Amino acid sequence: MTIFIPAYVTITSLELAQIFISNVFSKHGLPVSIVSDRGSLFVSSFWTNSCQQLKISRDLSTAFHPETDGQTERVNQILIKYLLMYQVVTEELESAIRRFNKYADRNRSIPPDFQPGNKAWLASKDIKTTIPTKRLSKRWLGTFEVIKKIGTHAYHLKLPQKWKSVHPVFHVSLLEVVKQSSIPNCHRFPPPPALVEEQEEWEVDQVLNSNLRRGKLWYLVEWKGFSEDPERTTWEPASNLTNSPDLVKDFH
Repeated sequence: MTIFIPAYVTITSLELAQIFISNVFSKHGLPVSIVSDRGSLFVSSFWTNSCQQLKISRDLSTAFHPETDGQTERVNQILIKYLLMYQVVTEELESAIRRFNKYADRNRSIPPDFQPGNKAWLASKDIKTTIPTKRLSKRWLGTFEVIKKIGTHAYHLKLPQKWKSVHPVFHVSLLEVVKQSSIPNCHRFPPPPALVEEQEEWEVDQVLNSNLRRGKLWYLVEWKGFSEDPERTTWEPASNLTNSPDLVKDFH
C-alpha cells in the first residue's frame, strides 16, 4: 500500500509529524521502520528523537540516490506518473472550462434595464391561472407598469387589484421589454388576460361535440377569444361547464 499526501515544500518537522499521525498512525498504527532520504526533515533532531521514543527504525538512503532503495525508487516513479496524469487532466479541464465560458458568454443575453413607468411583459410559468389547458396558456402576461427597481436583479410591478395574493416583485429573468411597433399609430395588443387565483373563468364560445368516457360525459369546447388559435378547442368534463347551461342546452 502506498499513501500520497500533498504538502508544501516549506513544511516543518513538527508539521511532518502531524501529517504522519493523522494519515498513517491513525489508520495503520506505528511502523517498524521508515525508509527515507536524507532530507532535512528526516534527519532533524525532532524527527530523530520521535523515532527513538517510538522505537521506529530509520533507514536512510544514500544522499541524492534514492535508487539505493529499490522500493522507494519504484514508488517515486509511480508518483511521477500520477503527477503527469494529474497535470494532463487539469490542463484538459481548464481548456474545457474556457471553451464552455466562451460559448456561454456568446449566448448570454444582457438583461433588460427597466425604468419606473416602463411597461413589461411577465412570464406566465410561475403564475397560477384558470386557463383550462397549458396549450392555451400564453407565454407572457401583461403588460404591467414598472414601479421601481429592487436590488440589482428584481423589479416591483403594478399588478391588477384582483392579483392581490401575488407578490409584485419579480426577477428580471421573468420580464420582457414591451417593444414599440415601427408602424405609426400601430399598437401591439396584449394576449387575452389570464385570470389569476381562480377568481374568474374563461368563457365558452360554443359546444361542438360530446362523448362518454368511463361513464362520464365530456364536451368538445371552443373557447371565446381564441378563434385564431389552432388548438382553440379542448375536451372538458361536463363539470367544467356548469356556468354555461344555455350553450350545453343549445348543443343538445
